[in-house]
Amino acid sequence: MSEGASTALVSALESLARAQRAAASRIARDLDWPRAGLGIVRLVRNRGSVQLCDVAEALRVDASVASRQVSALVDAGYVRRTVDRADRRARTLELTDAGRAFATESDRYFDDFVDEAFADWSADDLADAITRIRDVAAAISSVTQEVPPR
Repeated sequence: MSEGASTALVSALESLARAQRAAASRIARDLDWPRAGLGIVRLVRNRGSVQLCDVAEALRVDASVASRQVSALVDAGYVRRTVDRADRRARTLELTDAGRAFATESDRYFDDFVDEAFADWSADDLADAITRIRDVAAAISSVTQEVPPR
């Protein structure tokens, strides 16, 4: 890849990351909940019961950061910690009824946001963008997951 293309790709990815954070912040603000907690609720809903280390890995944050965010969700009644059936030393996180309702409510906000942001896009353009974004994420992940930290 040429240096110009590399610079342009990195710049585009930075712009996408900023736009995604701004969108998630807007939705979290509308829901009156921190952005990080919103992501955890959606993650646990999508994956089912998970361990804290799974949350930290998926969000690419330190376990202590994930633990603080999960504790806030537990205190709010959205998540509960249970003993893992496979490893009784570990704790599993799962959504409460309130957490599932919150996830459903957040889905409506995300749907409304996407409808507004992509109102002028054709179904084919949107499908192509989804494919390309997934391809970009997979390409980056294939390298970042193989290389040990420096």
